[in-house]
Amino acid sequence: MAEDLDIRRTISSLVDEEKDLRSRLAAGGLSASEEHERLQSVETELDRCWDLLRQRDALRDAGRNPDDAQVRPGSVVEGYLE
Repeated sequence: MAEDLDIRRTISSLVDEEKDLRSRLAAGGLSASEEHERLQSVETELDRCWDLLRQRDALRDAGRNPDDAQVRPGSVVEGYLE
C-alpha cells in the first residue's frame, strides 16, 4: 500500500505543477513554448503514474504481487488508445 500512496503523492505533485505552469503562463511569467514543453513532460509523467497504479490494481485483483508492476516508457503509455 505504501507504494500506491507514494505514486498518488507523485500524481498530486504533478497536478499541482500543471496548475502552476498554467497560472504562470497566464501571468506572463512563462512563455507559451516553455509552458508547452514542460506541460508535455508533466502530462507524460502523469500518464506513467496512472498506468503503474492500474497495473498494480490489476495484479492485486488477480491475486498476484502488485510490486511486479513495471513503470513503462512514456512512448508506450502515450500510445494507448482510449
